[in-house]
Amino acid sequence: MRGMDSEGHVANFVETEQIIEFSGIKCSFVQTRGSVPLHWSQFPDLSYKPRPVISTSHNHLDGFQRHFATQVFHYGKQVLVNLLDQKGSELKLVDGYGQMVKNLNNNQIRYEPFDFHKECRKMQWHRLSVLTDRVAEDLKSFGYFMIHDSSVVSLQTGIFRTNCIDCLDRTNVVQSLLAKKSLLDQFNKLGILAVGEDFDSYPSFASVFKNVWADNADVCAKQYAGTGALKTDFTRTGKRTVLGALKDGYNSLIRYFLNNFYDGYRQDATDLLLGNYEVEDTEGQTKPSPLRQERDWKFYALPAIFVVAFSMCIISILIPDEHPSEQAMYVLFWGGASVITLGCIYYYGQEFVDRPKLVQGKLKTE
Repeated sequence: MRGMDSEGHVANFVETEQIIEFSGIKCSFVQTRGSVPLHWSQFPDLSYKPRPVISTSHNHLDGFQRHFATQVFHYGKQVLVNLLDQKGSELKLVDGYGQMVKNLNNNQIRYEPFDFHKECRKMQWHRLSVLTDRVAEDLKSFGYFMIHDSSVVSLQTGIFRTNCIDCLDRTNVVQSLLAKKSLLDQFNKLGILAVGEDFDSYPSFASVFKNVWADNADVCAKQYAGTGALKTDFTRTGKRTVLGALKDGYNSLIRYFLNNFYDGYRQDATDLLLGNYEVEDTEGQTKPSPLRQERDWKFYALPAIFVVAFSMCIISILIPDEHPSEQAMYVLFWGGASVITLGCIYYYGQEFVDRPKLVQGKLKTE
């Protein structure tokens, strides 16, 4: 699920704390991630990236205010790092998020939009320094928590709240960079490194740091998307690789399959487990169970037509004909029928995906 509820709780909210210990001194740096705090949804429909839909029937500012009142209470000042595309279907979320920050007019909150895909296109990952430079003063101002024995040396006074569309891949990359900047400051303070020195000069430790953050990315992604995170080759090695891009392509295909054909069941299971849906005594007896879904004729007819048409197209190609022009006509006819049928399946995509049936169904009838 995406967005926030009426109480200001957002989807995929995760607090990540990086802790180090050295000679009895402990240091901690906390970051958060969470879905764009608006009332919006993104339901599967067989498209690779379903279009986000912002609700027009909810009071966005009320939930937005509740969310950040809680965040500021727990963490202090907030820098909202928004990594969404500033064009296309994600633009409406960028504009809506920025407008809500302006309407809230809270001096404890600063909005920092950064078009990750535009800035880092064609593997220009060095462009992430543009973002880290923008927030360098905030990072220095927020500091980090440090304790020596039982004495508190310093406190972290603010936090970076980072998001992308699902708060996974782009978010993971940026959070690891901010964590590295903070860790370098901690090492300078502890005298482990000289000012200006980077722990990349110590390959064994650099490898541990990068892999810890990449493993964290994988754990978050597996819980939310069903596969390991994307872009972890950059997190693990500091650069993008061809092998990493191929692995991302494979994981993207798996995510596409899970999102369209399995996520509805998983969401229903989660809603039952959390008590978001209460089973009524008469369900499945005098009242039909919401899990029993009546399928439209298109669900059965279109895939059958596609299988027949595509099979005939393959047969027309493989079996030679003494009249090439006649064979070409058969191939064109069955090939065209396959393409048209596939287009219809895509157009009626919501008929074929596995959508949540419990809470969403109850909301539609209330």
